[in-house]
Amino acid sequence: MTLGEAEKPLTEAVADTGTGPEPAAGAATADPVEAPAVHALAVVATHYPIAPGYSVNVRSGPGTNHGVVRILPVGASVSVNCQMYGTTETGPYGTTRIWDNIANGQFVSDAYVHTGSDGFIAPRCD
Repeated sequence: MTLGEAEKPLTEAVADTGTGPEPAAGAATADPVEAPAVHALAVVATHYPIAPGYSVNVRSGPGTNHGVVRILPVGASVSVNCQMYGTTETGPYGTTRIWDNIANGQFVSDAYVHTGSDGFIAPRCD
């Protein structure tokens, strides 16, 4: 794969029919018979908005008894990796014990995340 091919968006690289420009003279080319098959899976991360007008504490665990590791600014959105029960919190989206894991060691109360559900929308954290 040339550097130019690596920079193509995934959909373009998968759809490449090989009819593009010829390689530069002396450039190495792969034998199509020996080239490995490439299988691409589209991974789409769903981002959920934080309640409008709120900056939200991100904690090291699922509860207010865990330290704040950073603060999400107003207008932020998050992807939810997994969810688990923690301390009960009340926010713009109700009262809940569900906490959303948004990164390794980073949790926010689901009461501040617009997931569209009062229940679990992601696998439970181990």
